Amino acid sequence: MTIDCSMPGIKPNTMTITNLKKEHPPEQKSRTAVLGLGNVLLRDEGAGVSVINALTSEFVFSPPILLLDGGTLGFSLINEIQDCSRIIIIDAVKAGGAPGTLYRFTHNDVETKISPVLSAHDIGFMEVLQQWQLAGVSPEIVFFGIEPEDMSSWGTELTPTIQAKIPRLVELVLQELHNLGIQSQPAIQQV
Repeated sequence: MTIDCSMPGIKPNTMTITNLKKEHPPEQKSRTAVLGLGNVLLRDEGAGVSVINALTSEFVFSPPILLLDGGTLGFSLINEIQDCSRIIIIDAVKAGGAPGTLYRFTHNDVETKISPVLSAHDIGFMEVLQQWQLAGVSPEIVFFGIEPEDMSSWGTELTPTIQAKIPRLVELVLQELHNLGIQSQPAIQQV
């Protein structure tokens, strides 16, 4: 599923949503969620998931946050994040910049143009956000995007250009969390 978005000063971009995986048990849910989107089978399309994997394996957060590997379960995400008042989304964003260009924008910066939905399987995350707005639910949303180099080749490895930017993208998400009063510490690695 593809969602076209227009941002001021940036060419239309594409955000694609793929597999959901719960990273923390329900008792650790908080009012803040970090959601990594992308298809890990299409190289740089999996950049958002790579950031979630790094955050999950390398850090612990206080207060706890919900870390999710987002999926093609767009509408099903409601059950996972409906209690969150703040959501940080990480994804590959085609906005016409050089591969590896990083973007930060909010939901208010994006004008969505949603394609007609043919079945419940076609409902994606942007449609979920629109439904929430109609229902009066409007969490604070910040998007972090990275301009992909290759999203058309099959493969589970990010291109070297994008892989080199993942640590910086992790830093940006950690700074955003810090600005929200959420502290991070290195996770203790078990031997």
